[in-house]
Order: sequence, then C-alpha cells, then structure tokens
Amino acid sequence: MSIVEELVIILGISLDIFAVMECQGSLVAKVEKKQLTMLCVVLVIGQAAALGIGELASLLLSKNREEEIFLGQVAAAVIFLCLGFRLFLKAWKNERIMERRKETLPVTEFIKLYARNSVCTLLTGLAFGFLEGSMGMILILVTVITILVTVFGMYTGYRLGFEHKIKAYLTGGILLVAGGMYVIVSHICNLV
Repeated sequence: MSIVEELVIILGISLDIFAVMECQGSLVAKVEKKQLTMLCVVLVIGQAAALGIGELASLLLSKNREEEIFLGQVAAAVIFLCLGFRLFLKAWKNERIMERRKETLPVTEFIKLYARNSVCTLLTGLAFGFLEGSMGMILILVTVITILVTVFGMYTGYRLGFEHKIKAYLTGGILLVAGGMYVIVSHICNLV
C-alpha cells in the first residue's frame, strides 16, 4: 500500500471528525486552547487505538494464503466504499443541530460522541491490515491529520457555524470511494 493511498483514506475518515468538531465549535462561547489540546489528545489516542485494534483483527483473520489475501483485499474495498457511502448519506440527511451556546465543551460528552464514530476507524484499521499497510506511517499520518482537522474544525465552527459540514462529508465520501475504487483497480484487478 502506498503512502498516497493511506493519505487519501485517512483524510476521508478524518473529514468526519472535522464535521463533528465544526458542529461542536459552533456551540462554544469561546475556544479554550487547553480544552482543544485535550480533545486532540483524546482523538489521536482513540484513532490510533481503533486503527491498531482493526489491524490486529486483520492479522488474526488472515493466514496469508492466496485466497485469504484476495478476500482481504475485497473486504478492504467494500469497507472503504461503504464508509464513503455512509458519509454521502450523512451529507444527504444534513441533520440540524440545536444551536445553544455552551461555555465549554464537556469532554465526557465528546468522548461518547467519538466512541460511536470510532467503529469506522476500527474498520479502516481492519482494511489497512488486509492491504498490508505500513502501520508506522499510518499512525504518523493519523496523528498529524487528526490534530489538524480537530483544530481547523473547531475554529471553522466557532467562526463560521456548522454549515460547512456537508462539504466535509461529501469530500470525505469522495476520498473514501476513490480509495475503494483504487483498491479494486490496483490490488484486486492488478491493473495499476
């Protein structure tokens, strides 16, 4: 798996975090840097743990026989395509949020919100494991991108509101579907 493939997929799943942070940023009275740092730490640890658990599951499921490698590649493509279509669905639904100003963002409420979305990251780790991605590089990319989308998402929501979440969902969906199609073309069909 190339670094470009890994980057596209990680950006795709991270734009979901951007949208969530944008919504949270639109609710706070003031962005507290200490709290934002805490959120970045929680998200990076959560993303890294979910990816690691997913990769470990892929190692337990796959014995490196040729038919299992092929099935793993098919599963990875299906995972990326389904995650992309999930983001398209979230953009289409465009759930409104109740805008009520909060003095600060409760971290426990945020952790519960993230826990619901971490299943997608776990599935992504499973797919990366099936494709034999470089876990060290993936963790570096996840750390950097998660911090960036968390900070930019929070400040975008704080300054502009939550109206850009649809664009984030659509862009993330496009990236994930493109990643799934690339897996089909390059790994399954061996055309690239």
